Amino acid sequence: MYLRVIGLSVLFLACAHAEENEAPSSTSEVPALASVEEPISTGDVITVGQEVPPFALPAIDGSVVNIADYADKTVVLEWFNPGCPYVKHVHNEGEMIALANAWMGRDVVWLAINSGRPGKQGTGQETNLEAAQNWNLSYPILLDETGAVGQRFGAKTTPHMFVIHEGTLVYQGAYSNAPMGDVARGEELQNYVALALTSVQNGQPVDSPESKAWGCSVKY
Repeated sequence: MYLRVIGLSVLFLACAHAEENEAPSSTSEVPALASVEEPISTGDVITVGQEVPPFALPAIDGSVVNIADYADKTVVLEWFNPGCPYVKHVHNEGEMIALANAWMGRDVVWLAINSGRPGKQGTGQETNLEAAQNWNLSYPILLDETGAVGQRFGAKTTPHMFVIHEGTLVYQGAYSNAPMGDVARGEELQNYVALALTSVQNGQPVDSPESKAWGCSVKY
């Protein structure tokens, strides 16, 4: 009987010790999404040359990003879906993050926006947290689960890129002329986002302010 009590006591202590040292579940590590009370105003699709109305969106780290805080900055918006092959390509190759890091070092704000409806491909806070970690993204991913911001910008694909300079939209369209890394025969590689950013930083208008965006459809 004495040995049985000793055995049960050891088992209890072992279980208690295991529970104390058990790693937190993945759910407990996911920060709560912040609630946002400033939706984007309704209206026509924003076009190049127009002022961008204020909007705020929750970031996957639990913070809130308000575009009005960057009214005097140059901002890049990257429409994002970690399940899209085109997005995977630009991030697996490291080219998007390299470009973002280079320009963020020159006082440009870079934001990814996922406008997918919950349950669609590439949606959900945990899915996007995992993508940010896997690709070492150094900029926020914002969740636009109602699709209101994406619809107002007319975002059609991932990645669909937008450049805002001092509150005004100055470029919208493709990331480059090389979807999946393929440049059309006879063309030289052009990164449209880098060209637009170079123009505004030099105080010049963007030569080609619009292009046809390629990629996967936004999962509204």
